[in-house]
Amino acid sequence: MTHDRSGPVLDAALAVFCQYGYAKTTMSDVARAAGISRAALYLHFSTKEELFRAGSRRAHAQALAAADAALATPRHVITRVDRAMSAYITELTAPTAASPHSGELLDAGLSVTADIVAESNHALLDRLATALDTAAAAGEIQLDVPGIELAQVLVAAAEGLKRAIPDARTWRDRRALFFRLVEAALR
Repeated sequence: MTHDRSGPVLDAALAVFCQYGYAKTTMSDVARAAGISRAALYLHFSTKEELFRAGSRRAHAQALAAADAALATPRHVITRVDRAMSAYITELTAPTAASPHSGELLDAGLSVTADIVAESNHALLDRLATALDTAAAAGEIQLDVPGIELAQVLVAAAEGLKRAIPDARTWRDRRALFFRLVEAALR
């Protein structure tokens, strides 16, 4: 299925997955929501898993594009890295955040699309590392380790803060503090 034609089907699938969860969603539900026959849906996606994977690939591509846009802004590199990480996570989580099945969809995403998630996360780390290495080469920051190592630490720290501080506002405040400290340390 071409991108132009698959977009509406993937949009419908996302809405149905959010409504019913991964386990209870059927291909009939998706076909009905997309306004196509089940046979037409099966011509393009032979299984629910294949459909879910296509949606995951699209979501991760959009998340990486959002990260790229944040990295392309004319700000300090640590601000750009922070905003890129935030844009990436927001792009991935916002579509399902209001769903009562968001936890199930996350679990399904981690099991059904683990390879896509890993590839996308690796691509994000590469982008962050490139931004950090480029900034170090330009004298914007003092970097004593390869950019990939700092990128891995920054991502791990942000994930740790998210687990430790479930309140969204406090998490944003602590995350901002963390990145200000990192920025100050690298000047």
